[in-house]
Amino acid sequence: MRIGILGTGTLAVGLGAAWARAGHEVLVAGRSARKAADAAAAIGGEAEAVEPPAAVAGRDAVLVAVTWQGVAEMLRAAGAADGSLAGTPLIDPTNAVEHGVGELLPADGRAAAEHIAGWAPGAHVVKGFHLFAADQWSPGREPVTVALAGDDDGALRTVSDLVRDAGGRPAVLGPLRRARQLEEVAGFVIGLVFAGVDPSSAIPRMPMSA
Repeated sequence: MRIGILGTGTLAVGLGAAWARAGHEVLVAGRSARKAADAAAAIGGEAEAVEPPAAVAGRDAVLVAVTWQGVAEMLRAAGAADGSLAGTPLIDPTNAVEHGVGELLPADGRAAAEHIAGWAPGAHVVKGFHLFAADQWSPGREPVTVALAGDDDGALRTVSDLVRDAGGRPAVLGPLRRARQLEEVAGFVIGLVFAGVDPSSAIPRMPMSA
């Protein structure tokens, strides 16, 4: 697939590298050309640094991997308001939470993913990849289940394939309106981390049926 990444942080690099190893074409853009070039070099393979509009043009999927506070600006830079992402699966791994307590920042009751859908008209937003640190996507890690929520079946299939290619197991939980529930889980996990508790200790391990 042709994948665009908006963002140059650890998650952008971690997932970008996993997808590059799986043979996907990766373009990466950030708020500065230098950071984008550094991220492309860290991703490896044939990843290229480009400007934000080029990172989303003609892509099979786009990942927006910036802090919540920077999402709207990054989407504007990519031309999302003018429809540059229309028809494109747009993966939202953001955690719009107050990190010390895990409280969700959108105060209107909507999911962060729903706000992103409003900023990128026509995009097929899929919530996912928000519960795991970037190093989860390094080679040799134990597979994890990646919960997804979205409204478009084709986009969910595309993102499910990308979850598998990164070394995870996709689990589609429902439409985008359920993204708020997934974001609440992230807030819970982050709250545990800041309280000094191992988040995995709060979630029982259940055997998978064959």
